[in-house]
Amino acid sequence: MTQLYAATDLFLLDLDGTVYLDETPIGDMRRTLARMRADGKRLVFLTNNSSRTEAQYREKLARIGLLEEGDGVYTSAMATMEYLREHEEGKRLFLLGTDALREEFRAAGFALDEVSPEVCVLAYDVELTFVKLRAFDALLHRGLPYIATHPDAVCPTADGSMPDVGALTALFNVSAGRLPDVVVGKPNKLMGACLSRRYGVPEGRMCMVGDRLHTDIRFANNCGMHSILVLSGETTPQNMARYPDRAELVLPDLNSIFCGD
Repeated sequence: MTQLYAATDLFLLDLDGTVYLDETPIGDMRRTLARMRADGKRLVFLTNNSSRTEAQYREKLARIGLLEEGDGVYTSAMATMEYLREHEEGKRLFLLGTDALREEFRAAGFALDEVSPEVCVLAYDVELTFVKLRAFDALLHRGLPYIATHPDAVCPTADGSMPDVGALTALFNVSAGRLPDVVVGKPNKLMGACLSRRYGVPEGRMCMVGDRLHTDIRFANNCGMHSILVLSGETTPQNMARYPDRAELVLPDLNSIFCGD
């Protein structure tokens, strides 16, 4: 652990299952994060969940005592904005997403157009209606560029898993015969490049900490980052064998990074 810790300048921290469970920090997470900051480590809370905005995540993390001044918050939607600026600059978007996310895109300077868009963007929409599905499907049939914020098939909640963006891409593959042209979030390398540019840290000096092998750890491996798998969320010792992905370090939870010091 000491070598990995010393070799990391910026820790990317997954949220649910890694630093908190619903509204409760995992163990003495506040103390763990405080020590990491005191050691000069930069912290970025990183999530694929594009149903909430950066401001909404900041509010939650501050409310439960995990966010401090200087910490970063980064979502797959934010990475998608960076991709769009680079590759689809100035184009009108049909954004299938929550009202809050739509406002975040507008505030960032993107033009949203439900009548004559030029690009389709699929995010995690917990306010989804059939009217939205039908409109998005019709645009896919027209052959518009199709971007998805992330690939997760389900989103874990306190009441069980809910269909996420990956489930919707499967639906549209059946109805419109199309998969996304680009998928931005973990485990894809696009998000790693965005993070490196935004924070000015080489990917090799970052460490991804997460509870999912097929997203968090695969992301780290794809991007050449250090990696820590925590067993405080989705992954257990029993289901680890289902995935080919391997982490550099496996811990019961992130607080255990300082055990034995």
